[in-house]
Amino acid sequence: MTYLFYNIKVNQSSAIKKIEKSGILLVFPIHNKKEPDSLWAQFHPRKKMIWKWDDDGDNKVGKMWMLMKRLSDSRKVVYSKWYQGRATFFSRTVFTAMMRILNEKMNTTELSKTEKLIYETLEMDSPLSTKQLKILTELQGKFNEPVYTKALKTLFSRLLIVAYGEVADGAFPSLALGATKNLYEELWQDAQDLSLEEATEILNAYLPLGSSFRKFFDKIKN
Repeated sequence: MTYLFYNIKVNQSSAIKKIEKSGILLVFPIHNKKEPDSLWAQFHPRKKMIWKWDDDGDNKVGKMWMLMKRLSDSRKVVYSKWYQGRATFFSRTVFTAMMRILNEKMNTTELSKTEKLIYETLEMDSPLSTKQLKILTELQGKFNEPVYTKALKTLFSRLLIVAYGEVADGAFPSLALGATKNLYEELWQDAQDLSLEEATEILNAYLPLGSSFRKFFDKIKN
């Protein structure tokens, strides 16, 4: 499916090319700031983004949201709730390099009990909807919501899990989650085979020192 915004063709193929060129992009900008860069800004460099969902006009936000959903399980790029917990797309090359640096030994020894429980559950079966994951880990209910949310944030930030499509989950579709080593086994293996020097070189090329993405990455790494 293709949309036309200001005579700019917005489709899955063009979005993938932009993600691959940039290495990493948010889906939507944060308070319409230029940095960190986003798909929205790439397609609409002069258009202020307003969270507005309606049937009037061209519904740019809704169309971008649908594009995000289609891209999430395309396997051409990697989708995660990474930068400050926001929807983030990575090129496969950058994602692999970041995994190599963040998870040098590819183990989970530093995870908390809840983080390990969620991760091991997704290792056994991926992807799972939020509802399915909470049932299997017995983390349902408002009481468990803070610890569940915190655990997901850690797992996403270390790239141990990714978001991957949607699952029918009641009245509305639910974002599906999965263990990276299961859904992107080839990238997981590539990360193990990549040298630290090669990974750092890739990172420096796409996430230069001082950039918002790099500052966030270095904070997680340290």
